[in-house]
Amino acid sequence: MTGEKSKGRIMIIQLPQDFKALKGLASEVRMNILEILRKGERNVNEIKDEMGLPQSTIATNIMFLEEARLIETRNMKAAKGTQKICSALYDEFIIQFSEPSEAKDAIEVEMPIGLFIEYNVSPPCGMCSKEKIIGFLDIPASFLEPERVKAGLLWFEKGYVVYQFPNNALYQEKPVRRLEVTAELSSETPGTNPLWRSDITLWVNGVEIGTWISPGDFGDKRGTYTPEWWKLEGSQYGLNKVWSVTDAGCYIDGVLVSGVTISDLKLSEHHSVKVKIGIKDDAQNVGGVNIFGRGFGNYDQDIKLRLYL
Repeated sequence: MTGEKSKGRIMIIQLPQDFKALKGLASEVRMNILEILRKGERNVNEIKDEMGLPQSTIATNIMFLEEARLIETRNMKAAKGTQKICSALYDEFIIQFSEPSEAKDAIEVEMPIGLFIEYNVSPPCGMCSKEKIIGFLDIPASFLEPERVKAGLLWFEKGYVVYQFPNNALYQEKPVRRLEVTAELSSETPGTNPLWRSDITLWVNGVEIGTWISPGDFGDKRGTYTPEWWKLEGSQYGLNKVWSVTDAGCYIDGVLVSGVTISDLKLSEHHSVKVKIGIKDDAQNVGGVNIFGRGFGNYDQDIKLRLYL
């Protein structure tokens, strides 16, 4: 089973926090698996046949690569039972040793996914906390519920949500050289569907940054942090996506997507940074969006805005 070859996706391994990713690369078997997956997605049996190793060896190393966030896997129906499909996330790896000044020159704010300041959504839609559903399912007015501040998961088919972050860079003496927005996202459809594509777009201060095509709505296994009360028939986890803007352009996971630069965001003219996530009216794949926050999904994080000075 061969998919489209990935193009130019770069992972920056920052030490010491990304040490698990570095360990994932410290194996000849795992490096060979990654080289195979760079040519296109494969199932476990195909990898076994290409490498000539026992299936148990391949399965163990696939699990290690997945836990290190170096590959993605999804389960699909096969002639007998299910098969695990593996795909590479990156083509290049850069190891970066953090300078003591790096943390000092980075400003990070994590925004709860329920603290949006504006929304326009259409059903199917809803929100839930780690304990229960918030308001009513498929009722957009439930996005006004005060309990939305506790949301760990929200979803909608069409529309958008807008978050307002403080622009703390205004009180520093150095200009912003890079802006990053990180969020765990997936498509949204009733039930789940790993092949349900959706064009999810991000805007900053009203400027379109780029569109990521989500491959599906994932429910093949429970999310690492998804609570037990949430049924397995519902969306379980997303993919951790990073939009970044620099002097050279806009990137999604290290891949250049547009020529918009950091100066186009006019950060010095605003006391806040507005981040909008949604589905464009003219999107080719209107497949909805799930936004995962703390207590749901695989990353236990809300939406992060990071400004590098």
